[in-house]
Amino acid sequence: MSSFDPESPAGDAPAAPRAESADDAPVLRLGGIHHLTAICSNLERTVSFYRDLLGMSLLKQSVNEDDPGARHFYFGDAEASPGSIITFMEYPNMEEGNVGVGIVHHFALRTGSLAELDGWYKHLTDHGVQCTEPLNRTYYSSIYFRDPDGNIVEIATDGPGIVID
Repeated sequence: MSSFDPESPAGDAPAAPRAESADDAPVLRLGGIHHLTAICSNLERTVSFYRDLLGMSLLKQSVNEDDPGARHFYFGDAEASPGSIITFMEYPNMEEGNVGVGIVHHFALRTGSLAELDGWYKHLTDHGVQCTEPLNRTYYSSIYFRDPDGNIVEIATDGPGIVID
């Protein structure tokens, strides 16, 4: 089995695994996002923001398996449901990132309704977080703000949905 090489362009990715016979061929499908990992400079400040302000559960506190000198914290819903998990690795002395190709622009968290989104807007602004007013994005409505390390976070409603047109 070949290993992933982050220096290789995407076009050099190995082909999907194939079974020896057509009857054994696996059905390959993705079930959505498993988790997202970001880098932060101060995990205590990150916990204060994601757990205390946004209400996410702090699921696990560990170290990065690939870099045991870096703390690695996991946030998500109380059940640790796939798709709810955001992790942060702490690197207090790392330089700030630059916007550009290959960098995630933002990530979006879900809320069910426009009334909830309005509630989030009020909650965040009442706690001194600068954020956009709710924006109609045709397929959903959302607000944008930054976490303590400058990551852009969006809270978006579930509906009306991407496929309404």
